[in-house]
Amino acid sequence: MTTATSPRPRTAGTHPASPYQSYVYAYPHKTAYRRLPERPLLRDLWAGEPKDALSLYLHIPFCEVRCGFCNLFTRIGAPDGLTGAYLDALDRQADAVREALGEQDGPRFATAAFGGGTPTFLTAAELERLCDIAEHRMGADLRAVPLSVEASPATATTDRLEVLAARGTTRLSLGVQSFDDTEARAAVRPQRRADVEAALGRVREARIPVLNIDLIYGIDGQTERTWLRSLDAALAWHPEELYLYPLYIRPLTGLGRRAPDTDPAWDEQRLRLYRLGRDHLLARGYTQRSMRMFRRADAPPQGADDYACQTDGMIGLGCGARSYTAGLHYSFDYAVGMHEIRGIIDDYVSRPAADFARAEYGRTVDTDEARRRHLIQSLLQADGFDTADYRTRFGSTPQDDFGTELSRFAERGWLADGGTRAPRLRLTPEGLAHSDAIGPELFSPAVRAAMAAYERK
Repeated sequence: MTTATSPRPRTAGTHPASPYQSYVYAYPHKTAYRRLPERPLLRDLWAGEPKDALSLYLHIPFCEVRCGFCNLFTRIGAPDGLTGAYLDALDRQADAVREALGEQDGPRFATAAFGGGTPTFLTAAELERLCDIAEHRMGADLRAVPLSVEASPATATTDRLEVLAARGTTRLSLGVQSFDDTEARAAVRPQRRADVEAALGRVREARIPVLNIDLIYGIDGQTERTWLRSLDAALAWHPEELYLYPLYIRPLTGLGRRAPDTDPAWDEQRLRLYRLGRDHLLARGYTQRSMRMFRRADAPPQGADDYACQTDGMIGLGCGARSYTAGLHYSFDYAVGMHEIRGIIDDYVSRPAADFARAEYGRTVDTDEARRRHLIQSLLQADGFDTADYRTRFGSTPQDDFGTELSRFAERGWLADGGTRAPRLRLTPEGLAHSDAIGPELFSPAVRAAMAAYERK
C-alpha cells in the first residue's frame, strides 16, 4: 500500500500541527509533476545514465474493490478485454523503452517489482504474460534478482501464486490491513478473516521466500486490544516482514467524506497504537527498518527495501508508473477520481508504440532537489546514513545545506548521536515516530507550491 497527500501548511520553526502530515514514499510527489511541453525523447533522457543496476517496476491499475482509504491510481474491475488490451499496451511501451535505453548488450536490472492496483487481479495466464514482458521485452532475469509482487487476499489464488513462485517471485506483499471483520468494514475493505487466513495459507504453500503483511492502525472503532489481536494474528504466520501504516483520510477516497484527519485526539490514538505495535514487534524478534517497516531478524536478505522506489535508474512501465533519471522524474497523467482514472487508462491502451518513446509528465530534479531527496530517503530509514557519503556525492554536508531543519529536529529530540554534527545522522525512536512530519518539512518551497497548486481530479 503506497499512498500520499500534500503536506499541510505550517509555521516555520514551530512544532508541526500533526505527526501525520504525509507519507513520503517518493519525492517529489506526482502532484508536483506537470506536463512536459517539449516531451523529451527517452533516448536522450537515458543517454548518459548508468544502466548496469536499474530497477524495473510494472504497474497494474486494477483492483476487485477500492478500499476506503486508498488514493492509488487504480480502477475497480475491468470490462471484458481491458486487461488484455492493457498488457498489449504494456508490451508496446516495453518495446519503445527498451529501444530507447540503447545498450547493445541490454540494460541490467538489479531489482523488479509488480505493483498497482493489484497485480494479482490479472489471471494466472495474464501474470505469465506480465513476466514475459519483464523478461523477454525488458531483459530482466526475474529468477536472478529480487522480485516483489503486491496481492490482495481475494486474488492470492493457488494458480496465480504458482505462476509467481515459478517465475522467481522472492517477496509477496499481502494487503490485509486488519484481521477484525468489523474494522475491515469500517475501512471500506469488505473481507472476512477466514478468507484472509486461507489466503495466507496459500501464500505459505507457494513457498515464496518473503511474506509481507500490511496492517493499518487508526481505524474507527479500533482499540489497543483489537490492534494487538490483529498483530498476533499476523505473527501467527511468522511473516518475514510487516508494514504498519497509519490510516490517512484523503480527498476523493471512500473515507474522504469524513472530516479531514486533523483531530488531535486521533493523532494521539495513532501515535499510541504505533508505539504499541512497534514495541510488540521488537519484543518478538523483529527489527525496525523505518517507521512502517519491520523485518524478522532471521529473514532472508531482500536487497534494497523501504524507499527502494526512490533510487535513480528506475524504469516504470504502465500508466501509473513513474521513472527516474538523475535529472528528471516522469510518468503519465495522475488522478485519484474514478472517472479521470478510467479516462487515463483508456488513453494509455489506445496509444501506438511511437507514443511511448517520449516523456509526457514530470519534474526536473536539480541539485537542490537531489540533496533533499537523498536526505529524505536516507534519514527516514532506521539506520540513518553516513554524512561522508553525502559529502562525496554533493561536495557539502547535510549541516551545510539543511542546518536550520536539522537543528529544529534536534531541538525536538528527533536526532540521535549528538544531533546535527554527528558523523552519522539517525533518528531517535521518537523521530522515527514522527517520520510523516519530518519528510514534508524537507520539501523545497517550489515542490510545496506545485503540490498545493495541483488540481485534484
